[in-house]
Amino acid sequence: MGKASLNYVKRNVFSGILVGMGFAAFIDEFVFHQLLQWHHFYDGSTTRIGIISDGFFHAFSWFSTIGGLFLFADLRRRNALKFKKWHGSFWLGTGGFQLYDGLIQHKLMGLHQIRYVDTLWIYDTIWNGLALLMIVAGIVLLQISKKKQGRHSYE
Repeated sequence: MGKASLNYVKRNVFSGILVGMGFAAFIDEFVFHQLLQWHHFYDGSTTRIGIISDGFFHAFSWFSTIGGLFLFADLRRRNALKFKKWHGSFWLGTGGFQLYDGLIQHKLMGLHQIRYVDTLWIYDTIWNGLALLMIVAGIVLLQISKKKQGRHSYE
């Protein structure tokens, strides 16, 4: 594999991860912050500060998604998009962000919990379990794309 081909492989992976992270952040914010109103990005202060922190979180999700989509468009333009590799990377980014959120932001940093209830362990188990499933799905898709690499540009 030449240097240019390897660069395009890395761009496919990076683009998919960025869009996946942005997607996970959008779903988190839309469902849990806005619709259900279970938490804010930062719950250690007033509601006003929580809403402001949600705004910064929303900006992060936009930057991640838009950056990934610019890379995606460039790959398409150059006929270098490997869709299976990109799709696997998308799920890797989605699950990776969700696992980071569940372990680092919820538990280690204590920025917020999924929901403030006595049975929090149920929510944590489902949250982190789904994250692991998405990561495994991403890895499987990436492995499949490695085996079929080189057949045509949309693999």
